[in-house]
Amino acid sequence: MNFLRQLKGELRKLFARRRTYIGYGVFLAMELIILWVFKLERSQRAMRELVERNGLGFDEYYSSLTITHWIMSLSMFLLGSIYFALVAGDIVAKESEDGNLRLVLARPVSRLRILLLKYVAIALYTITFVLFVGVTGYAMAVAALGVDGGLFVWNYEMKVFAFYPTWGEGITRVAMEGLAMGISMVTLSSIAFMFSCFKMKPAAATIMALSVLFVDFVLLRFPFFQPYQEYFVTWRMSCCIYVMENTISWAKLAMSYGFLFGLNATLFLIGYTAFRLRDFKT
Repeated sequence: MNFLRQLKGELRKLFARRRTYIGYGVFLAMELIILWVFKLERSQRAMRELVERNGLGFDEYYSSLTITHWIMSLSMFLLGSIYFALVAGDIVAKESEDGNLRLVLARPVSRLRILLLKYVAIALYTITFVLFVGVTGYAMAVAALGVDGGLFVWNYEMKVFAFYPTWGEGITRVAMEGLAMGISMVTLSSIAFMFSCFKMKPAAATIMALSVLFVDFVLLRFPFFQPYQEYFVTWRMSCCIYVMENTISWAKLAMSYGFLFGLNATLFLIGYTAFRLRDFKT
């Protein structure tokens, strides 16, 4: 109970910072732009070609569920990563820069407990942010297109093709995708959190985390790295799309998330080691 009270205080402190809300505003604006573009004639023509080329009906699968899936899958890894790195890179480094940690560590509390509280707060922020994007994107899509329609999923790189004609099946898979994507994005927050534990500025921690992510992303696009794609962090994070398959491959999901959970634990331990060795008295 004491841990939960402290976690509540950590979350209150996290959401008291203005930069925490930048991502929410940007994604709301982006969702409005995407919905406006999807309503244009050329966009609908391109979407019609993609759907009908796969033997499906455009009127049935040009729906709020399909657009919600595209909003999350196409924007979260590139745009969302910026705000996850910004918040996670700030959570320790900013307090160290302001001198707050010196006061906190004067109390009888371990450094491990402090970092655990901050890490759990970052993980909760990351997962709930992805769910927020899914909920608001779906609400806007429903306002523009209505509730009716199925779900069409197509991802060439991950070799996933699926469709769900009923609303119940579609909304279940979209909810599963949002949760799985949120858990995947915790890895990026873990990278930024690790750099935040080092003796560096918050901006430097954010830039370092984004550099790691984008270097990994770019290298994965080189053809001669394709045989080793399972060793790339961004490829493992993208495996959340497997929950959208008609027959879910739980073995592939377990392998990918086992890799990510192990990486998250390693990143936390590296950050904790660096944080434990730091001197906050001088």
